[in-house]
Amino acid sequence: MLEFIDRSVIPFFLHLYDAVGYLGVLVAIAMETFVPIIPSEVIVPMAGWKVSQSAADPSVLEPLTHAPWGFLVVLLVATTGAVLGSLAGYLIGAWGGRPLLERYGRYVHIKPEDLDRADAWFARYGGWAVFFGRLVPLVRALINYPAGVARMPIGRFLLFSALGSLPWNAALLLGGYLLGANYRRLYDAVRPFEYVIYVVVVLGVAYLVYRWVRSRRSDPQPHAERSAQER
Repeated sequence: MLEFIDRSVIPFFLHLYDAVGYLGVLVAIAMETFVPIIPSEVIVPMAGWKVSQSAADPSVLEPLTHAPWGFLVVLLVATTGAVLGSLAGYLIGAWGGRPLLERYGRYVHIKPEDLDRADAWFARYGGWAVFFGRLVPLVRALINYPAGVARMPIGRFLLFSALGSLPWNAALLLGGYLLGANYRRLYDAVRPFEYVIYVVVVLGVAYLVYRWVRSRRSDPQPHAERSAQER
């Protein structure tokens, strides 16, 4: 992963920022918000580094406006990009998720009532799930899809996406501004926490599988009767 980031991610987005400035930041953050492999801990501080370069050297200009890079402008652009990226993930879940799961979900033991429970859960807790998910590496790029599948009200989803993305982007931008060319250290600092998150996600999936196997074993309804009902 580190080799991929150093060899591909950093050079690509540096070139994008140098070529189209704020627009590059918008595109980068939008991609990062629904593609987990792109680390925000690199590309957001990279934009903060651009701001610090302009502050130190007035000849370093944003290529579209031909003005110095502005911290507040970058923050606004990054948060807008995060909202657009989260919307893309939400729409994938909303337009393809539920119909797909209703049609093929029974083959992986997902029933319509399971989806109904997901809808109810997001209706009750979805806003805070999205808000806090935006503050957690990996989860921030995955929370969009269940929100879309559950058809969480889109206005509420976008609001909590923006509210959660704003402090996250502000912290990373400030870190990149203060660290300057050493902005890459932020990613190194966050990586150990990402491993913890991966472990928690794996354990959560294992627990759900365990619950499902246990419920199947304790289900008194005969398999043949269940099959007949499904038909």
